[in-house]
Amino acid sequence: MKGRGNQLRGLKLGGLLCLVLTIFLVGCGGASTSSGTATSNAGSTADYNASKQASSSNASGSSKSSAPTNYTPQYLIKQLNVTMEAKDTNSTANDLQNWITSTDTRASSSGMQYQLNGDTYTISITFSVQASDYTQIQRYLVDYPAKHNGRLLSLNESVQNATNDYIDTQSRLKNLRVEQQRLQDLMKNAQSMSDVLSINSQLSDVEGQIEQAEGHLNALSDQTTFYPISITIQPPGDGSATPTASSGNNWNAGQIAHDAFQASLHFFQFLVSILIWLLAFSIYIIPTLILIWLYRRWRRGRQVTNYRPQRLSTPPPAATLHTQQPVPETVHPKEEEPAAHVKPGEQAEGEEAQPVVNEEELPIS
Repeated sequence: MKGRGNQLRGLKLGGLLCLVLTIFLVGCGGASTSSGTATSNAGSTADYNASKQASSSNASGSSKSSAPTNYTPQYLIKQLNVTMEAKDTNSTANDLQNWITSTDTRASSSGMQYQLNGDTYTISITFSVQASDYTQIQRYLVDYPAKHNGRLLSLNESVQNATNDYIDTQSRLKNLRVEQQRLQDLMKNAQSMSDVLSINSQLSDVEGQIEQAEGHLNALSDQTTFYPISITIQPPGDGSATPTASSGNNWNAGQIAHDAFQASLHFFQFLVSILIWLLAFSIYIIPTLILIWLYRRWRRGRQVTNYRPQRLSTPPPAATLHTQQPVPETVHPKEEEPAAHVKPGEQAEGEEAQPVVNEEELPIS
């Protein structure tokens, strides 16, 4: 019994030892696995960053390489106007002309214009320079007055972007040429006379549009290749503003006669213009006046027809100058009373007042 108990104890101890050994081995394996995983993750992260940098560098390189392919040229139309002061305008104009023509061998000038102002001249020059030399010439003109004891008065530059117009004209011209080629092929294969005439009409129309597009494109090309530069050189103090000393009377008979003749000529032109307007509107004015005259004549004749003279009433009998005498009444005889003494201008008692008639107040028949 004791031997069997010892065997059981030995088996238990061996099992515990095996269990402990197994746990230890499992722990060592997990540590090595985690370390291997960490190193693999680090390596993959490094590879990812490297690939990301490579892709970004490739993208930047591709964008830089593709940028010039997407660049659209700009077609600009520029014009420059420069005004400066110089003591000797002739020498300044010759100096500028020689320098510009030597700098730009293809530059052209339309000549010089001289305007006398006092004792000096105001000179105007116009050049047409290449677009490639335009900036250099502009800088030279800006710095020239200060270097030659002059003064820059004004500098005006106008810029117009004709890129869209240029590109549209090019594309339209390309499409028109394709249409021209198509119509020419149809013309070769046309069978009937009606088809030939129809295609020929369309072809003529397309060829006309091609000529217009080519002309417009050539004009744009010239304007974007050569830029005009206008230079005005005037004496100090603007010689045009120096008034001439006028002492005394500025009366000029010739100028007055000229002005009077011009005024009379303008007045004559005004009268002729009015006459022309009246003649132009006479087709409306004359019939209107005739209708008004006929209406007034008809109305006047109607009034004469409807006229009836009125009878005059008999005038009242004219008043007589003599007054009517009263009819005597039958008076019974009475005893006569002694007549009272009546003073002149007085009226006897019992007598009626007789009206006094003034002959001057009577109406005269």
